[in-house]
Amino acid sequence: MLKIIVFILFMFPLCLMNNTYWMVQAFLFLLSFIFILMNMYSNYFMSISYFFGCDLISYGLVLLSLWIVSLMLMASESVYKNNNYMNLFLVNMILLLILLVLTFSSMSLFMFYLFFEGSLIPTLFLILGWGYQPERLQAGVYLLFYTLLVSLPMLVGIFYTYKITGTMNFYLLNNYMFNLEILYFSLIMAFLVKMPMFLVHLWLPSAHVEAPVSGSMILAGIMLKLGGYGLLRVMSFLQLMGLKFNLIWISISLVGGVLVSLICLRQMDLKALIAYSSVAHMGIILAGLMTMTYSGICGSYTLMIAHGLCSSGLFCLANISYERLGSRSLLINSGLLNFMPSMSLWWFLLSSANMAAPPTLNLLGEISLINSIVSWSWISMLMLSLLSFFSAAYTLYLYAYSQHGKIFSGVYSFSGGSVREFLLLFLHWFPLNLLILSGDMCMLWL
Repeated sequence: MLKIIVFILFMFPLCLMNNTYWMVQAFLFLLSFIFILMNMYSNYFMSISYFFGCDLISYGLVLLSLWIVSLMLMASESVYKNNNYMNLFLVNMILLLILLVLTFSSMSLFMFYLFFEGSLIPTLFLILGWGYQPERLQAGVYLLFYTLLVSLPMLVGIFYTYKITGTMNFYLLNNYMFNLEILYFSLIMAFLVKMPMFLVHLWLPSAHVEAPVSGSMILAGIMLKLGGYGLLRVMSFLQLMGLKFNLIWISISLVGGVLVSLICLRQMDLKALIAYSSVAHMGIILAGLMTMTYSGICGSYTLMIAHGLCSSGLFCLANISYERLGSRSLLINSGLLNFMPSMSLWWFLLSSANMAAPPTLNLLGEISLINSIVSWSWISMLMLSLLSFFSAAYTLYLYAYSQHGKIFSGVYSFSGGSVREFLLLFLHWFPLNLLILSGDMCMLWL
């Protein structure tokens, strides 16, 4: 793993030179392909160097991080064109990427915590430095305080774990079964806020709405996955407590998912709608993961990868419309089929992925999750059916309202997309459909 980390570290001087924006982006794509060819997926840690290693869960999420950060640079052309502190932007991106790679490849619980919290800082700088409106300060404070409030109990919980066991290594901790309520809640809460679970999700829509396109992509693509990844890691030694208390989180997630879907149907802001749909999706991921069944864990991992690509692509589309029309309101972004016919195909493809239509990876994940949740309790079928229905309903609402209808009276021109934008959307959509072919890999190894 250190060779990947050193590769990224050596890109820092490149970021500080002039006119190296596209070179950094090309190197990140190159690194993504090198990482794919390394084939470091297995159900045990491989490529161990110091306290870094890579198993299947890490492999998928490190690869997703590299891919999304490469696409973020491709999407943020306005920063490059306007020379809006471009070098600082690049340094921030590379710092964020290295923290994410370190988070996902840490084999120690404390190191994971350190980088998990550290990745918050570049994200905060991204929202505060390159956001659009003055409200970004409030969004930054929301993000910071929601996360920090639950991170101190988690740190205390980690130290207590170390005191009992004498180790912080994930694999050695798997030998222990803790039966202590306060430890369970202190370790779990930080991840529930990061997911985010319904009731502690209010930081997410405000952060998305105020963030630039790159901020929205990293929040939807990777940051929400940190919570799911942490739960996958700690649930192995909190199983006894999980059997007692997971009922609470599953109930909140399923009911919350339905309520958030209803909120989506009332949204007039493109970005807010996509952000709330993320909360609904993460709700079903959390419910499946908390059942602690084989299909639940496989499904949650699969849907995390799928959601990272799909949601990030939708934010890119919202930004493409925003750059042309100067507004995120659905009242102004209506009739886009007349205004940008070439983009309507991409709106359709990514919207259909968002409602888990075949042949996307979302479908595989949702089928596994529904299996696991229904096998856990058949009463959950009521909420699951509502969740699936409203999920399709708000996605159709988003597509139909934005593409059909009368074009806004202030818009008289016709706008095509650039090659960069088509490539950007293709690189979101193509892996999403291609990965279903390797779906057996997740199911076999995990």
